[in-house]
Amino acid sequence: MQDLTEGVARFQREAFPAKAKLFTRLATHHTPHTLFISCSDARVVPELITSAEPGDLFVIRTAGNLVPAYAPGADGVAASIEYAVAALGVKDIVVCGHSACGAMTALAEDHDLSGAPAVADWLRLAAASVARTAADGGVPALVRQNVLAQLTNLTTHPSVAKALAEGKVALHGWVYDIPAGRVDDLTAAHAAPAA
Repeated sequence: MQDLTEGVARFQREAFPAKAKLFTRLATHHTPHTLFISCSDARVVPELITSAEPGDLFVIRTAGNLVPAYAPGADGVAASIEYAVAALGVKDIVVCGHSACGAMTALAEDHDLSGAPAVADWLRLAAASVARTAADGGVPALVRQNVLAQLTNLTTHPSVAKALAEGKVALHGWVYDIPAGRVDDLTAAHAAPAA
């Protein structure tokens, strides 16, 4: 906790004054251009990867960067997607998976999750990704397949479907390679018809 406290002090002393005008504007304007859906993994920092400024990204982070298909009812992920698209008018939505993803590793290697029932239930949302991944593909293949599946799930959300139909939003699938610092764009693979 000491590191965080010192980090806040450093932010207030160094970073905040350097961007004071930006923060003054952000106090009354919230107009992110991109909804960025990534894994909760601490190694994935959307603003760092994209060199984004505060206010540029509306970020949703979930274990395995999973996006449940739309269903009526209370759902924090669905509410955040709807708000970003319908209220904030984001122009792009990125689903970003990453190398060495713990969630995808657990699925690919069939880990025993009996001690983490909430995690096990959540990861069942990736069943379609697992089913579409070749048995010999391993974690990297599952990470890629999962990003593509989450892009498909996004299209089930009414606000996204409407914005897509009106040409107001574009979907993008990325995989961030942690040790290389590289981002692979899977968007063309999502747009291609299934073989």
